[in-house]
Amino acid sequence: MDSLYKEINIIYQCYYKDVYRFCYELCNQDAHLAEELTQNTFYKAILAADSFKGNCEIKTWLCRIARNDYLNYLRKEKRLSKTQASEQLLEDIPDIRPSVLQQIEDSESTMEILRVLDALEPPYAEVFRLKIINDMEYKEIAELYGKTENWVRVTYYRAKQKIIEALKQKG
Repeated sequence: MDSLYKEINIIYQCYYKDVYRFCYELCNQDAHLAEELTQNTFYKAILAADSFKGNCEIKTWLCRIARNDYLNYLRKEKRLSKTQASEQLLEDIPDIRPSVLQQIEDSESTMEILRVLDALEPPYAEVFRLKIINDMEYKEIAELYGKTENWVRVTYYRAKQKIIEALKQKG
């Protein structure tokens, strides 16, 4: 039992910040909700530890739990159907992390890219944000969406192309 507690504590220490940051972005930078989702994620992970098969990274598994918990929260709070909650999740994904925003605030070209990114339809905008802003690997994004790495690469490439085309049109 003592070794199990140590293992859980190690996982918590290693992944707390990543899961919190993911939740923070997911819930439009609501720190209280992000903290609650993060705590629920680790609680649910402990309860479901037997179901972790090791076919994905622990961080990806934890983020998937957090995402599902957030969808359940949306359904409960707004009494949304599963489809509506999924659509709401896509709309609620925030633009960028504050630290990134502070770093690029003075850059007009970056701000223009973000405006174009806001106009992109799902899943292009989400995949682009996860890859560039959240610095996730193709494999992690694929596991999060339940898709192949190739799907993520193609979606990411198409998102970049759409951004380039929109910037060309704006001059």
